[in-house]
Amino acid sequence: MLKLTPLLLMLLYGLVLYRFSVWKTARELDAHSSELADPRLRILTDRMAEALDLERIRVFVYEIAPINGLAAPDGRIFITRGFYDRYLAGEVSGEELASVIAHELGHVALGHSRRRMIDFSGQNAIRLVLASVLNRFLPGLGAWIAGLLASLLAARLSRQDEFEADAYASALLTRAGIGTAPQKSLFGKLEHLTGGIGSGTPAWLMSHPGTEARIAAIEAREKRWSGPRIDG
Repeated sequence: MLKLTPLLLMLLYGLVLYRFSVWKTARELDAHSSELADPRLRILTDRMAEALDLERIRVFVYEIAPINGLAAPDGRIFITRGFYDRYLAGEVSGEELASVIAHELGHVALGHSRRRMIDFSGQNAIRLVLASVLNRFLPGLGAWIAGLLASLLAARLSRQDEFEADAYASALLTRAGIGTAPQKSLFGKLEHLTGGIGSGTPAWLMSHPGTEARIAAIEAREKRWSGPRIDG
């Protein structure tokens, strides 16, 4: 039991740290956001709400410049002011912004916030165990290698979440009659919109999949969905 104590403490530390991060994020969002009131986008979100058998989908604008969407741990959906301003400027269409909202809804529906909490705690524990083992053979380097391996695992899990949220969005957009074309066209614009941020990062270190991989995954789903149905 004593041997497991450091591991259990690390898991507990991870949970506490994650909970604090959630609380801090919620306070930041509450202080710097307001509900989106855009008649054109409301038409699109109402179509998605109908497809989900919901009364409405509430979307909030987070007053920061970077271009992003966010699914808060409490289930609220946010787009940043920077993203909304690009829409107002005509650089992003309403349907493309709706695809971002659908993607963030996917994170909520698939429970990714809860999964991230578990992953975060597990990664801290893995980092501790690996560091203690590797330090025996590589003094001074063990902790660094353990941290790198934990980061690689975190990036891989994050990319998996993004693919899953993309798939959810594709299904929702199709069911709502919006289609996946805006989803793909937005991915094609993202590097330009974000100023190429992350474009030089190796794929295995990125928290989001590459643009080509995401578009390819959408098109593969389209082929499966449009293929011949075999009724039993």
